[in-house]
Amino acid sequence: MKKILHIDGSEGEGGGQVLRTSLTMSMITGTPVRIENIRAKRSKPGLMRQHLACVHAAQAVSDAKVSGAKVGSTSVTFEPKGIKAGDYRFAVGTAGSTTLIFQTVLPALVMADKASSLTLVGGTHNMWAPSFDFIALAYLPLLKQIGIDVDVQLEKHGFYPQGAGQWKAVVKPASTIESLEVNERGVLIDREAMVTSSGVPDHVAERELNEIAKQCSWPEASLKRRSVRAMGSGNILSLRLHYEACSEVIESVGKVGLSAEKVANSAVKLLRRFLRAEVPVGEHLADQLLLPMVIGGGGVFRTVRPSQHTMTNRDVIHRFTDKRFKFTELAMDRWEIRQT
Repeated sequence: MKKILHIDGSEGEGGGQVLRTSLTMSMITGTPVRIENIRAKRSKPGLMRQHLACVHAAQAVSDAKVSGAKVGSTSVTFEPKGIKAGDYRFAVGTAGSTTLIFQTVLPALVMADKASSLTLVGGTHNMWAPSFDFIALAYLPLLKQIGIDVDVQLEKHGFYPQGAGQWKAVVKPASTIESLEVNERGVLIDREAMVTSSGVPDHVAERELNEIAKQCSWPEASLKRRSVRAMGSGNILSLRLHYEACSEVIESVGKVGLSAEKVANSAVKLLRRFLRAEVPVGEHLADQLLLPMVIGGGGVFRTVRPSQHTMTNRDVIHRFTDKRFKFTELAMDRWEIRQT
């Protein structure tokens, strides 16, 4: 049996990313791991329900022996036995992000011998996490290019703080995962600003879209809104740019006390940065591509200056494998990330 690898959860960004990446790498390499000082840099250290849900999901997928898996715990020992396909249901129990659970187990399930189905219950459109729309429109299309095939379907939206959203995914085994190469965007095919809301006055969406039209000069045909049924109220503005080579989804989540104009301004700021950098991969998508590259043929992509999340993800991955990522600054806010 392999020696237990010790990971300090206070390193780097010091949040849930260290835990999730450690769980994923443990599953795909078969390396037992002990993660200590979990979320040490957060105001409430230790496992919250959404992090505990990630541990339980990884445990189910890899038939792992686990200790320390309880709310508030600052250390977890995880010893995987082997990846197994199945029909899984993972519920956060709060409005915590379901997409982060999905991304934790996806690289492992891709390596299984047959397809798996997932039902995920909790938050679907959260702050500080990719939304279901981001997963469906930006993340999974790039993975499909390298041979990772996943079908997803949203059944119910879940906003903070009520949650209760639900979506399903079918993860197909990948016999071969190709190298990822995304150096240019290609021609812009389509763009849209979508406001998705539940239980929020109509004028909020109107003001958000008006701000996008005013600041970005997007035509009326690109400004869209949809009202959905959810357990509670919620609002998210999503700017979607579809290029020949990839798609970028920029999101800003509304909350009580935050004006519609500020929600829109936040999205516009991120949009302008992405456009100015002239890169195909945005800041948040960048850190999410490292794990798929590790289980596949490596590759290279260009992005904006790497975030602390991306740097932390790289450092944790390096603890488990000889595969390395080289980060090269090409110009101001224009970087290349290559697996060497």
